[in-house]
Amino acid sequence: MRDYSWLYEFCLNRFGSKAALEAQLPQPRSADELRQISDDRYLSTLSLRVFRAGLKHSVVDAKWPAFEQVFFGFDPEKVVLIGAERLENMMQDTRLIRHLGKLKSVPRNAQFVLDVAKEKGSFGTLIADWPSTDIVGLWRYLAKHGSQLGGLSAPRFLRMVGKDTFVLTDDVVAALKAQQVIDKAPTSQRDQAAAQAFFNQLHAQSGRPLCQLSMMLAYTVNH
Repeated sequence: MRDYSWLYEFCLNRFGSKAALEAQLPQPRSADELRQISDDRYLSTLSLRVFRAGLKHSVVDAKWPAFEQVFFGFDPEKVVLIGAERLENMMQDTRLIRHLGKLKSVPRNAQFVLDVAKEKGSFGTLIADWPSTDIVGLWRYLAKHGSQLGGLSAPRFLRMVGKDTFVLTDDVVAALKAQQVIDKAPTSQRDQAAAQAFFNQLHAQSGRPLCQLSMMLAYTVNH
């Protein structure tokens, strides 16, 4: 298992300079910034992630203004009241992506957002306060309590809103295998915990956020 100094040197050699490397790396939002995001924006992004799954992102993004209109700006108090008949009618709306399962997930996730807000004060508080040292725990929480947030949807949603997380892309999984952290795709809690521990170790050595370490690891995989 290699340490951070090896990872940094590898990426530095790949990009040729520190400035070139740093320009490629994302910056997570601070806890205060995450708390300031309103519940309707979290619901919109949750829904956007659900619809992007398995579809070309540009197609979904082009249709999103219509989704914002049809779903009342993703105000969870209003969206939660949308019933089955209205969802069926949306299947005839050519402005939308007409996938009934994904459409049904929107009011379900509105209820999820409202439940969290009732307990925490806002959905952003949950996201902001969850420790990055157990980010896989947040993935599982979102998958369990939300709708259609399994697989990579939870970490990709977190990356979209700016919460610090690694993402187990094919390249990151390949890098973790090469470092003998795991021996297969980490779908089990045990393997996810092993991946988390490795990222926590890299973070302790470097002070870098998980999202940067995740991308740097992906760069070590040959294409």
